Amino acid sequence: MKELKPGGANIPVCEKNKKEYIERMVKWRIERGVVQQTESLVRGFYEVKTLITAFLLELIFDARELELVIAGTAEIDLNDWRNNTEYRGGYHDNHIVIRWFWAAVERFNNEQRLRLLQFVTGTSSIPYEGFASLRGSNGPRRFCVEKWGKITSLPRAHTCFNRLDLPPYPSFSMLYEKMLTAVEETSTFGLE
Repeated sequence: MKELKPGGANIPVCEKNKKEYIERMVKWRIERGVVQQTESLVRGFYEVKTLITAFLLELIFDARELELVIAGTAEIDLNDWRNNTEYRGGYHDNHIVIRWFWAAVERFNNEQRLRLLQFVTGTSSIPYEGFASLRGSNGPRRFCVEKWGKITSLPRAHTCFNRLDLPPYPSFSMLYEKMLTAVEETSTFGLE
């Protein structure tokens, strides 16, 4: 058994500490799968320590920006993205909200598109083979937009499932503003 915090084996999970338990469990599950890669990455950074100090890295980059630097900023092929997107909850390719969604994505600059991809999938990396090869937590998983929520809600992301929950906004301008806010100002994960 792995303790998620000191003395955790002796702490029963209850309503009061449920959120903390879930957060620690998710963090542990995510981190244990990439420990070796993370250690290699950190070693690589320290090898170039004479050029860039760890302090400067922390000062210059937040986690999202660092991933963009490491993964690169490939130009997103919008046709490939759109052709490899599925819809749920009543949305379809010709639904007005979906047409507005793609119009908003077209209006975004490439960095904003990468941030949208990162918001929904957890990574700004585009598979070499394109969006048809996008993967989720348990294998191949297409990008998905699902109708969800009230028009007062921000879009939310389920990164393990590459799914964007998009409320049925009544106008393009509202959709555009809510998407920008969600992508640029939040780092929320949905759990299922």
